[in-house]
Amino acid sequence: MMSEQLTFAVLVEKGEHNFSAYSPDLPGCVTTGKTIEETLENMKEAISFHLEGLREDSRPIPASATVATQLITIS
Repeated sequence: MMSEQLTFAVLVEKGEHNFSAYSPDLPGCVTTGKTIEETLENMKEAISFHLEGLREDSRPIPASATVATQLITIS
């Protein structure tokens, strides 16, 4: 049986000494890391853990509300 694929937007922010990440579609699902790559790997684990908890509690998995991402530079 093939498991369904889910896609969630993840925002990574630079802190003074590390990076942090969160998903706007999964409130409370956050993580940190020393590098962007580590932070994103940690976020994959955090999302999996978050979704597992929702399933165990028989709560619905939210659909991603993100329709586009874009960095905008203003000069």
